[in-house]
Amino acid sequence: MTISQRIDAAYEYIRTRTDAAPAVGLILGSGLGDFCDRLEGRTVVPFAEIPGFPVSTVEGHAGAFVFGTYRGQAVAALQGRIHYYEGYDQQEITLPVRVMARLGVRSLVLTNAAGGVNLDFAAGCLMLIADHINFSGRNPLIGPNLDQFGPRFPDMSDIYTRALREKIRPLAAQAGIDLREGVYMMYSGPSYETPAEIRCFRTMGADAVGMSTVPEAIVARHCGMDVVGVSCITNMAAGVLDRKLDHSEVVETARRVKGDFTRLLEIILDVLRG
Repeated sequence: MTISQRIDAAYEYIRTRTDAAPAVGLILGSGLGDFCDRLEGRTVVPFAEIPGFPVSTVEGHAGAFVFGTYRGQAVAALQGRIHYYEGYDQQEITLPVRVMARLGVRSLVLTNAAGGVNLDFAAGCLMLIADHINFSGRNPLIGPNLDQFGPRFPDMSDIYTRALREKIRPLAAQAGIDLREGVYMMYSGPSYETPAEIRCFRTMGADAVGMSTVPEAIVARHCGMDVVGVSCITNMAAGVLDRKLDHSEVVETARRVKGDFTRLLEIILDVLRG
């Protein structure tokens, strides 16, 4: 099947499971999927049940669509995501974003676990993404343009909607959340970066580095969505501290800070409600 056919097939299957009309989408990264438990009237659709859908293979990523409401607001959440390093093409890993667009989602909240590149950061802080650097070597819009979603050459000058960030920052400060702001760099993975690469990324202007989010943000913008991105800094990147990196630390730190993360998501959803 073509990507367009896979989007249609996924949409049609989901419509057999729910008639939800979400305006807001959430993509919840490593160790952050517990927020789905706060949704009311949940309908869970595992990726494995959806025809032609890629399946997540990574620890900490459940791999399911969760539909429900939060404070009366209809939400479509991805509990876990699919990564480029799992062997999928970037058109495939962003297929869920296209399906969300078909379902009516107009605002997308992207979350991830990231390594801290900025030396002023520490494990456990949260970063509002102001911009990104695509260092993956690919772009999800390569290939025939999906005209039904957006133009051939979409503008990316305000990919993480500035007007929303300006509303979120003061509310987070009032709530006592340690929220930084910075540039997220995507590296393909799955190996962690070398200390030399991290020094290079810092010179290029990156504040955090990870293996996701950028393709989804690009496709969301192509679809005309507003985008909010949040990185949970789960570890300092290679060479910053004198120790080896381990994925279990990523998951554990995300769990440790999920209280602040949940409060921040509540703030973001309230801002998107208007």
